[in-house]
Amino acid sequence: MPIVKCLLIIICHLPQKGVYSATMKRLKETQISSEEVYNGALLRVRKDSVLLPDGNISVREYIRHPGAVALVACLPNGELLLIRQFRYPLDRVFIELPAGKIDAGETPEATGLRELEEETGYRAGELRYLTSMHPCIGYSDEVIHIYEAFDLVKGDKKPDEHEFMQVFTLPMGSAIEKIRNGEITDVKTIIGILAVKMRKEDHDTHKKNV
Repeated sequence: MPIVKCLLIIICHLPQKGVYSATMKRLKETQISSEEVYNGALLRVRKDSVLLPDGNISVREYIRHPGAVALVACLPNGELLLIRQFRYPLDRVFIELPAGKIDAGETPEATGLRELEEETGYRAGELRYLTSMHPCIGYSDEVIHIYEAFDLVKGDKKPDEHEFMQVFTLPMGSAIEKIRNGEITDVKTIIGILAVKMRKEDHDTHKKNV
């Protein structure tokens, strides 16, 4: 057995003081080497050699992503702001929440405010954090932070160059039905809409019990 592999096995089995749970220690893969194989405008692709829990070595190919923010924005009439956008990898138009990647040095909140105005023309007076999700854990470190937008004021759309989309509104009930029947399949949109629905249901239940 190569000495590097022996050392890594020993390190992996050293006692850890609260850093990882027992389950984490049993399942963790340890990086041996890492190589960047592609660096593009949005994504970076890496190829790593890793030590598996059983002592074998394997290869992991994955995407580095800067992260993104999605917005659940309800108008005063209760309808959701949504967009239709063509997604080239799947060759079809999707119904989505307004969303966009986090620029370098930008907070998720700043990204949310910027993207909402750029894509829909609406400015939000307040954002409230809902949840975060990892959309493709098998091959990417991308995380999407989802916020609910309040106090919307209509302004002007400022879409990015080469970005084409259609803004429309939909009642919450209709959006839920489109999730049920498979018209909405984008995961950030499904999670965002259901998170707001659950929050509202919890709020209504609390009011009844007070």
